[in-house]
Amino acid sequence: MNKNYISRRDFVKTTLAGTVALAAIMYPFTNEAVVSVVRIKNGDIKLAVKEALNLIGGPKEIFQNRKQVMLKPNLVAPVPACTTKPEIIKALAEIIKDEGKKVSIGEGSAAAPGFNLKNNIQYRTKKSEILDPMQKYVFDELGYTKLAEELDIPLINLHTGKMVDIEVPNGLMYDKITVHHSITESDMLVSVPMMKTHTLATVTLGMKNLIGVYPGSVYYSVRSFLHDQAAERGSEGIAYEIIDMVRASKMGLTVIDASTAMEGNGPSEGELVDMNLIIAGTNPFATDLVGASVMGFEIEEIPTFQWAIKSGFTPTNLSDIEIRGEAMKDVRRNFKKPARVPWQAINKLWGVEEL
Repeated sequence: MNKNYISRRDFVKTTLAGTVALAAIMYPFTNEAVVSVVRIKNGDIKLAVKEALNLIGGPKEIFQNRKQVMLKPNLVAPVPACTTKPEIIKALAEIIKDEGKKVSIGEGSAAAPGFNLKNNIQYRTKKSEILDPMQKYVFDELGYTKLAEELDIPLINLHTGKMVDIEVPNGLMYDKITVHHSITESDMLVSVPMMKTHTLATVTLGMKNLIGVYPGSVYYSVRSFLHDQAAERGSEGIAYEIIDMVRASKMGLTVIDASTAMEGNGPSEGELVDMNLIIAGTNPFATDLVGASVMGFEIEEIPTFQWAIKSGFTPTNLSDIEIRGEAMKDVRRNFKKPARVPWQAINKLWGVEEL
């Protein structure tokens, strides 16, 4: 048995203090395994998002006892074709505000031309004088600055500013992770990824999207330094760094933007495909399992999923998930697989030099 696995028997036998600490580990898989799959009809994204949330309990139930909710889109670079559509975030923000909750949008993008991407070379940097204007540029280019102004909600650069440490009990890689203070001050983190393939992780869905929560001012951006550390500890397909952040964060809802998805060599060089779907769930692992299945992937193909199961995440297979809305047979499409490479094969070429 993997030394990082925690059985439910051991969990029950812990002391009260230990139980409180271990709750962070159990958090991603204590939620009911119900996932909704909804078609976007007539281009009405907000209606589809509402339907997806209603099918898993409705906004009132999902956001009960929450005061501050952060929406985390996937804005890897200032390129609309490989990022979460602002319309999805707008729909969620309006729904959450209607429930009387405070909403923010947070992101720590990987790279942008003219900042840490120069002459087609990716650099790593911790410098706020680079990361601050870079993140502003990404927000501006993708329409998120305008969106935040329209909604009158904060737009937060997760790379820089006041940082705090959060514990990762029994972490695969870290005992603690440093994050932007807004992450801990939010009652719920909502991961809103674009459905994509990924040459390192195989797929980018709700859990993988949390790599953007690692602040560049601590772990560098691009996050090659983070992946170096994980690889040294045995991480496959950047699984350790994903799972540790899922455990440590207050990830309580995933809404997958599968309006337009990416197949092949994602997360930025793949081919776009119209899926016209919204997928939602309060169990991060269950939601990703459904998303990956819609893309035609098996659990065994995705290292993060294999390590999640070894680490005690549930459900362990699709048959244990209640899928509401569209039938899987009607929405599944066999995506072109990425040419997956191990991090060790590219870490001497990508994000090596420091600015």
